[in-house]
Amino acid sequence: MYELIATTTFGIEAIAKRELIQLGFEVLRTENGKVTFLSDSSGIAKANLWLRSVDRVLLKVGEFKAITFDELFDQTASLPWEEYLPKDANFPVNGSSVKSTLFSISDCQALVKKAIVERLKKHYDVAWFPETGDEYSIKVSMLNDIATLTIDTSGVALHKRGYRQKAVTAPLKETLAASMIMLSYWNKERILFDPFCGSGTIPIEAAMIARNIAPGLYRDFAAKHWPWIGEEIWKEQIRLAFQAINLDIEVKIFASDIDSNSLEAAKENAEEAGVIDCIEFSQADFKAVNYDLPYSVLITNPPYGDRLTEEDYNIKQLYIDFSGLIEKLSTWSIYVISSNTNFVNTLKRKPDRERKLYNGNIETHYYQFYGPKPPLKDSII
Repeated sequence: MYELIATTTFGIEAIAKRELIQLGFEVLRTENGKVTFLSDSSGIAKANLWLRSVDRVLLKVGEFKAITFDELFDQTASLPWEEYLPKDANFPVNGSSVKSTLFSISDCQALVKKAIVERLKKHYDVAWFPETGDEYSIKVSMLNDIATLTIDTSGVALHKRGYRQKAVTAPLKETLAASMIMLSYWNKERILFDPFCGSGTIPIEAAMIARNIAPGLYRDFAAKHWPWIGEEIWKEQIRLAFQAINLDIEVKIFASDIDSNSLEAAKENAEEAGVIDCIEFSQADFKAVNYDLPYSVLITNPPYGDRLTEEDYNIKQLYIDFSGLIEKLSTWSIYVISSNTNFVNTLKRKPDRERKLYNGNIETHYYQFYGPKPPLKDSII
């Protein structure tokens, strides 16, 4: 068994933990920005293919206290790197240091690299390493004098699903969009609206959840090329993921945007993701959308200000108008994310919950307005 770390943006840890448990993993602990869990080799493939809210899946090689460079070197060199790194491995080392005696990140990186090289030189009986093979990106994280050494199994961050062929200004990360959906009361039997759909991230992620499409199904991973995991494990997990897709599910998702270029991008992205038939796209100002469907769910990412391309567009008026819409849709469950601090000041209806989330490095607030539970006849499509 391996100890793995699922990294997340702050505020998403509980969602990541829930995902891991639903996938059958044993969760060891949850901390700020990460969830540690146990897995075998096949689980490395499964986690990368299926986790929707997670940024990366890291393999933990070792963890120890180090307040001197000698301690960092010696304990790094004592770890079984040869179990993971082949003779031709390309193993760059990056790092971070928070509240630790060893605060120089560059020195920590260089020392860890040297220690690994010395360990592998003895094991493979070579004088130098060409590093011409597959990548094994190593990270040394120093926190309160505890060094954690990991290898990145994901490669490119997991929010890069592969379907986003076109993006708009300030796009919402796919992992955050999926987390917003999983934090909501929406499920595949309820109608979903996104009146500021942009390049379509929220409706596409919702459709993928409804159809049970693994978010990593059409992309590559660093660990997919590691011989000690094996090609057959990946083939089996991919086969199971394709088998799990439900193409028969009937789902109703309405996505609109006032900008024609954004809408065209959203359609192309939905086509690439294989969910174009799940989403009804329309070009419209959000005020002109037909909201005559009670007990629906609205999840959206309205313009922050930096997304606007028209100089004369009044962002304050947009927020005032949208606040009025929230007040009007009394039977709806509404979820809005915004980094604009003025947004909350325009609200006439107080949110039932507010969460701080991050879209990359941008601090945002996720406002949740809970509507009444729909009658059974209205909840089924």
